[in-house]
Amino acid sequence: MDYDIQEEGRFKYIETRGSGEVVILIPGLFEGLSRFNTILDRFGSEYNIIVPVLPLFELPIRELSINSLVDYVAAFVESKGWSHFHLLGHSLGGQIALLYTLANGDLVRSLTLVGSSGLVDNALGSVLPGKDDFDAVRKQAESMFFNLPFAEQKLTEEFLSIAGNRNKSIRVVATAKSASRQHLADKLHQVRVPTLLVWGKKDVIIPPFVGEKYQELIEGAQLVVMDNCGHAPIMEQSEQFNLVFGNFLFDTIRKHEQIASTA
Repeated sequence: MDYDIQEEGRFKYIETRGSGEVVILIPGLFEGLSRFNTILDRFGSEYNIIVPVLPLFELPIRELSINSLVDYVAAFVESKGWSHFHLLGHSLGGQIALLYTLANGDLVRSLTLVGSSGLVDNALGSVLPGKDDFDAVRKQAESMFFNLPFAEQKLTEEFLSIAGNRNKSIRVVATAKSASRQHLADKLHQVRVPTLLVWGKKDVIIPPFVGEKYQELIEGAQLVVMDNCGHAPIMEQSEQFNLVFGNFLFDTIRKHEQIASTA
């Protein structure tokens, strides 16, 4: 199912307006919002699922960094007036979600990181091949997946549209480099919210050992490593991912309700 993008001031986003708590999904560098469709379809009526459009190609280039994207998410949340919500980030989006949680842990009820950057130098690798090298772009798209059919023509075309646009490619590279300079290992002990880590066992972009390190450094974090899966568990193992994520949300909300009822 396709979802309409809403505009409110300087913010663009998808909102399902489900009956339950707010769940914000933060995409990675190359991700169109459709990458989250399996989550939106499964949980969109049960929760109010939000997917903000990150201003990667709108911010002034001199202001563009991972910190400016975190600030954008913070301003968006403030504009909506949410007092609490659940946060999920994939790849670069996971690093954004982590940085936001470290600064605003009182608002975040749970944190889910899927193949997140933030611990390994240059985790996002060589983010863009040359604009005229279709085969290299295709291989870059395929590297995200264990099951190659998921590296559909549309994804390769999305990569090409960025690689072939000098302004866009500069922005992507600048953002990736900014992210690689953020080392979060010495800050992760400050994460005090329930945390779910999901990794693909065959992830060659940000390998599973990074998820193991996150689990070691974030107190109480749960790690799920999915077989036959690369850097995109949400797409490649959608049923298993939704089961794991859904159970995590349900358990987190139930525990919070139990604590509130005894307070």
